[in-house]
Amino acid sequence: MAIDIKKLLQSVVSHGASDLHLISRAEPQIRIDGTLKAVNLPVLTGEDIEEMAYALLTEKQKKSFEENLELDFALLLPGIGRFRANYYRTLGDIAAAFRIIPTEIPSLDDLNAPEIYKRLIKREKGLILVTGPTGSGKSTTLAAMLNEINITEHKHIVTVEDPVEFIHQNKKCVFSHRETGSDTRSFSMALKYAMRQDPDIILIGEMRDKETIEAALTAAETGHLVFGTLHTNSAPGTINRIIDVFGGDEQAQIRTMIASSLVGVIAQVLLPKVGGGRVAAPEIMIPNHAISNLIREDKTHQLYSQMQLGQGETGMQTQTQILIKLRKQGLISREDALQYANKPEELKKNINFK
Repeated sequence: MAIDIKKLLQSVVSHGASDLHLISRAEPQIRIDGTLKAVNLPVLTGEDIEEMAYALLTEKQKKSFEENLELDFALLLPGIGRFRANYYRTLGDIAAAFRIIPTEIPSLDDLNAPEIYKRLIKREKGLILVTGPTGSGKSTTLAAMLNEINITEHKHIVTVEDPVEFIHQNKKCVFSHRETGSDTRSFSMALKYAMRQDPDIILIGEMRDKETIEAALTAAETGHLVFGTLHTNSAPGTINRIIDVFGGDEQAQIRTMIASSLVGVIAQVLLPKVGGGRVAAPEIMIPNHAISNLIREDKTHQLYSQMQLGQGETGMQTQTQILIKLRKQGLISREDALQYANKPEELKKNINFK
């Protein structure tokens, strides 16, 4: 007998979990502070999950899932919460993953975000990238940045997402939230027509293909502030990922576009916090003249060392530096710092890392 999916999601929210997983031959699983835990409920069958999953879908969504075997959508349950859902199949059975989207959008101060974030969002044009693995808090960081703009400036903000996650209430800004599949055909098409919608700021939920990346760079060059996300683990790695999307004959032009339009890369990861919860460790690269030249001249292997210079003026920090800082504050364990580090050997050799 299938479980009431709405009651289950309500329980997930009340437990402070970030995700719910429904997979056949297993109990429902929730993620709390980054760790999966089984819920004290019976093992699910594929039929159980199908009944639960289909109870939340429209006829159009059912048809799309049956045709494509994949479905992303946003779900609002009044009195319970808002969720990002993904349906897929595993060994012939339906499986589902739900991510809880906070209805209250945090401020940058709520997140204890570095002060440089407030300076970055004051820029009139350029590209700001927030990167990291799945579940690293990219969407939350971006939502907080847009929230800061919303309470301080008068702007038209166009967001393009799949699906729309955080819904901003118009304060000083006006938002046009667009969801691929229902409001627009694709990210690249939405960006093409965004130029005619008089935006000041554009948020791209995911820069996943060549056309979207190229459109984002063009928008950033032509007087818009563009926010985007990528699944990369480091700031220098983000630059390489963008360039590698393009063919060899196009890469020189793309390097020039990145060098002229990039205003910041925040590559973050969430670590377990001592005592419970999680804490963000962001690596921050703010292009100065030297960094822009390295990008333009295809010397991205030198970006990391350049990030270590002149940090007081720029607000830059490497992941090693923020991990050491969090460790000295007693917020993370030594083991977790090493496990999540991009450069664990560099971290171990640092005399300030205990």
